[in-house]
Amino acid sequence: MIKKCYLPIIWLFLLVALVVVSISSLALGPAGITIKQTVAIITGGPTYHGSTLFSSAQHRIIWNLRLPRILTSLVAGMVLAVAGMVYQALFRNPMADPYVLGISSGAAFGVAFAAFIGFIGGATGVWQVPLAAFLGAAGTALCIFFLSGGIRRSPATLLLTGIALNFLLSALMTLFMYLNRAQLQSIMQWTLGSFSTSNWSKLLIISITATFSIIPIGLLTRELDILLLDEASALSIGVSVRTVRLILLALSTLATSITVAFCGIIGFVGLMVPHIMRLITGPRHAKLLPFSLVGGALMMVTADTLARTVLGASELPVGIITAIAGAPLFIVLLINHKREVR
Repeated sequence: MIKKCYLPIIWLFLLVALVVVSISSLALGPAGITIKQTVAIITGGPTYHGSTLFSSAQHRIIWNLRLPRILTSLVAGMVLAVAGMVYQALFRNPMADPYVLGISSGAAFGVAFAAFIGFIGGATGVWQVPLAAFLGAAGTALCIFFLSGGIRRSPATLLLTGIALNFLLSALMTLFMYLNRAQLQSIMQWTLGSFSTSNWSKLLIISITATFSIIPIGLLTRELDILLLDEASALSIGVSVRTVRLILLALSTLATSITVAFCGIIGFVGLMVPHIMRLITGPRHAKLLPFSLVGGALMMVTADTLARTVLGASELPVGIITAIAGAPLFIVLLINHKREVR
């Protein structure tokens, strides 16, 4: 843990890094737009009024393609990082995150199943997708909670329950892909994760959901600290553990499900970011939350930039980038947990 007086400086440094990476990401791509042109396009506004510095085509690329994509990845990173922070406190498990516990797979399964039965489609499909994702994620979260015996069971039981459901849901999605090949491409998007279909409408929905989820979580940081204690201690200081747990579970699951519905299954962000930021801030959630927001956004924008550029003209699913970075940390956490058990 770093000294308290240095925390604002580090947070400001992370924020500046996020701005720099975002602007650089806007300029990167086959269109050959420079950073100077990118800044001029952004400051000039969404309407093209003519310019000698950049063309109308470059203006459209920035405002219609790259900017909504980068902002979507930024918001998604915030959501997944905060959701991971909440799940780790809620289940008292350092290895909990939406991906490892199967919450993300549950959201993707909900969308895949809804598409399979014909629920998604038509002009209202933009709202049907989040609804199906939330139902799938909420159902998965409740299954994990009850099948594992809640927080009273060991972290290993919770983890194994989530992994088992993750495998089951992945198998069912594979079955849907086999039975309905017309939906193959869209289902593959959820299993691998991508921001390639981002637009301003989807960004608006994700941003509204993130705002109405993260703000209440920010007001419950004291309760998150208390949840790390045993239930008797929490009750002794006047905290209704069951109510707080249900609210936090609903908020984090809602935000995760909407993100998965539009961006796909992106793993390990909720695992890595809270752990890394906890080394800086310590365990207090009032400090951990703002660092997780910026850290999650920075990690996701960086991962999406690599996914767009590392292969040149081709594009990698962003979930591959985060998995390559997060899987080693997950292994380290498992090894440390094994040593603690001994």
